[in-house]
Amino acid sequence: MFVLLLIFVAALIGFGFLNPMWWVAAAMLIFGLVHYGRGGSGRRGYGDDPDYRDYRDYRDQQDRWDRRYSRQRRSRWNRQDRRDHDHRR
Repeated sequence: MFVLLLIFVAALIGFGFLNPMWWVAAAMLIFGLVHYGRGGSGRRGYGDDPDYRDYRDYRDQQDRWDRRYSRQRRSRWNRQDRRDHDHRR
């Protein structure tokens, strides 16, 4: 497959002597091959995506906030429940 792409790029460069737009097409193909790699999907991992990194940081911060303040709220709710329970007797 890679050999066919190289032959195709060579043909585009050859046609470039007839019309310079073929050189542009060859350059775009070479850029695509170099940028996305041989046989690669071209997708980066989730850890490389800045949007996902921002989301992950926000999610981690929210988890820390929930863990920190859920303990305080839980104790306050337990106190209120005990008070309510004591008043009902």
